[in-house]
Amino acid sequence: MADGKPSVLVTGAGGALARRVINRMKDDYSIVAVDFRRRVEISSKIPSYQIDFNKRSFQDIFREHQFDGLIHLGRISAYEWTRAGRFNANVMGTHRLFDLAAKYGVQQTLVLSTYHVYGAHAYNPALLDEEAPLKAAGLTLDLVDSVELENLTSIYIYKCPQLNITLLRPCNIVGPGVRNSMGMLLSRDVTPVLAGFSPMMQFIHIEDMADAIVLAYRKNVPGIYNVAPNDWIGFQDAVEAAGCRRLPVPSVPPVLPKVIARLAGWRGFPAYLIDFFKYPVVIDGRRFQDTFGWKPRKGLGDIFEHYRRKKHIAA
Repeated sequence: MADGKPSVLVTGAGGALARRVINRMKDDYSIVAVDFRRRVEISSKIPSYQIDFNKRSFQDIFREHQFDGLIHLGRISAYEWTRAGRFNANVMGTHRLFDLAAKYGVQQTLVLSTYHVYGAHAYNPALLDEEAPLKAAGLTLDLVDSVELENLTSIYIYKCPQLNITLLRPCNIVGPGVRNSMGMLLSRDVTPVLAGFSPMMQFIHIEDMADAIVLAYRKNVPGIYNVAPNDWIGFQDAVEAAGCRRLPVPSVPPVLPKVIARLAGWRGFPAYLIDFFKYPVVIDGRRFQDTFGWKPRKGLGDIFEHYRRKKHIAA
């Protein structure tokens, strides 16, 4: 406790989602911000650190602040680091985070995962609930770290029940400030799409996702939850709704990621995402909605309006 407020460590603090979570919680909690990649200047009242979880000095932060809770949003995405670097950060780093949380008496933990762990496959059921198998690691090595992070979290759910772990698997998070692959695709004037494929997809606005995280932390009902609205749209329809012009490209697996990267003007495109633009991966978010009483405030129209307006301003 600091100033009578529960102390909460927020990882991945440099991201747009984490900043929104911190802004929602800073009045009621004593926040400490941490990020692998850079030191984040949020507020003079919020201590901020750039640190590798695997470094010995990370323990000093736990010793100094005596955290009551932990919100782990610092998962490194596939397009950011090498495969080995991601595994070291996402899996080994999270392992150290859990160990320190258990050692220093953290009483509540929230972990952000991704719906990508289910894997994109032609035979996926129409709605994937939380008990569906995590097939992603068997389909692509680029998602091994994401699945292993979930496996590690599941181990600690049973190994350290005192941590009260809640794990969230959101659908595509998009909106202002989001720099993931989907957000960048919807931001483009011309967006590559796979000829003959338009799988159903779900989108959640970053503001709604921030609300979901804060609500889940405040209510503290440990478990594993999908987070998604009850609507979905074909990807090619989403591209048009966002004001993009579609550029159909053939689905030739060995060269397609390089083609998309060149067309989009990126250094690279995550190869594992190709199947997500072929096959639907629609998750069932009813458990989270029913448990926490959550409903998104922003629908598909609000989401795509942001990207249309963004293009209009740029023009």
